[in-house]
Amino acid sequence: MTLAERARRNRCRVLLVEPDDERMQCAARRLRDERLAEPVLLHEVDAHDAALAALRQRRPEATAADLADPLVYGASLVAAGVVDVGIAGNVATTGRVVRAGLDAIGLRDGSTVVTSAFLMQVGDGTLTFADCAVIPEPAPEVLAEVAVDAAALHARLTGEEPRVAMLSFSTHGSSQHAAAARVRAAVDLARAKAPGLLIDGELQFDAAYVPEIAAAKAPGSPVAGRANVFVFPDLGAGNIGYKIAERMAGARAVGPVMTGFAGWWLDLSRGCTADDIVDLAVVGAVLAGER
Repeated sequence: MTLAERARRNRCRVLLVEPDDERMQCAARRLRDERLAEPVLLHEVDAHDAALAALRQRRPEATAADLADPLVYGASLVAAGVVDVGIAGNVATTGRVVRAGLDAIGLRDGSTVVTSAFLMQVGDGTLTFADCAVIPEPAPEVLAEVAVDAAALHARLTGEEPRVAMLSFSTHGSSQHAAAARVRAAVDLARAKAPGLLIDGELQFDAAYVPEIAAAKAPGSPVAGRANVFVFPDLGAGNIGYKIAERMAGARAVGPVMTGFAGWWLDLSRGCTADDIVDLAVVGAVLAGER
């Protein structure tokens, strides 16, 4: 079953937080016409009392004036259960979207950070890239959480067993630089967090992706040459990497899909198209509807 078919089955209410944008309006029409989800434009929702009650669960001192920020109002509607998914970021920066989510929704149990992943549709397959949108310089503990969350997301959306490559400019100690050592430490921490997860690193991208190179650089690795989840060592590498794959190699990037929140609060790139918005809404509807 495709993601679109799964979304149609769920019929989730997807809140479009920044609707005064032709791209968002086009996406809303498509979602409705193709029965992918029930699009809800922010200005159509009059649920300030519910939103304020949800916001006060996080911030007891909150007042109705705080809901004047559409991002805070939208995130509060997600927290209150008025809608199933909230999508913003076609106008606002990722930083503002994340702060609103932390303010009104907070982190899920067991999570210490908000992170993100892109589904990269390459030919007939789907890869997952993380983190490409949120954390500039993750410590090993955070990088391990990125890996575990990205693996879980990949499994849930694709049905495949995740094979996680922790990327670096080094493969299995070929460089003793501190940056490579940080990735190796994250691998150990991720294995402790998720025993049984197929994960390896540090790996250069070619060793993670190309079987022939994997055989030479990382023989015996359970992941090298066949990875489907790629965890970048920092935000610079991740953001540049996914955009190169999208713009030069023709991969279709869906996301960023935010993980770590207690509800489904998703972010867009400000360079998104209407199709990108529809794709992210479909992913959100699948995640929220198959909780």
